[in-house]
Amino acid sequence: MWDEPYLETCCRSTLHRLLLCEDVGRPQNLRDQPCLERLCGMGFARLRQDGRFEITPAGQVRHDREIGRLVPMAARFRLRA
Repeated sequence: MWDEPYLETCCRSTLHRLLLCEDVGRPQNLRDQPCLERLCGMGFARLRQDGRFEITPAGQVRHDREIGRLVPMAARFRLRA
């Protein structure tokens, strides 16, 4: 973990919001735009063709390790059924 780039608190929060957005993606031009761009530079997020940001597999791994594992909402509904 010490070999990994440091994530500021604001960027960790942005990574979490990115995960919560799931397939919808996070739009551009919000207050966390600098963090979204920083996460893209680190390989934890990417800008899609539709102009929205999404979490990458590397971002998911970093989120799970640093913030905690979350079951995506779609999977939660399947578990209840």
